[in-house]
Amino acid sequence: MSVRVRRVYEPPESEDGVRVLVDRLWPRGLAKDAARVDEWPKGLTPSTELRRWYHAGEGSYEEFARRYEAELAEPEAAELLDRVRELAGQGTVTLVTASKNLQEGHAAVLARLLQS
Repeated sequence: MSVRVRRVYEPPESEDGVRVLVDRLWPRGLAKDAARVDEWPKGLTPSTELRRWYHAGEGSYEEFARRYEAELAEPEAAELLDRVRELAGQGTVTLVTASKNLQEGHAAVLARLLQS
């Protein structure tokens, strides 16, 4: 199982496998054909409230990850997570995001959960 995390603005690579956009909103200024996104499970993204809380600097990354994992345990999100886990079991999955901080963002939480 191989899960990668990349910025959606980076050119697609042949090693990407299935590209999954993990942002709720489409990235600004990016044409859909240029992004080469295969899946876009919006229900897998952090809630607006959690995203705003984290980006306002009100909590630590660890607290954000804990809260986000709780959201991912909800039935709809859990089903979508299982779908992406299934894809990862078949080959490489690349989680793409517009976020600049790939190490301390929601895509990193998803990658960790998918690899566990």
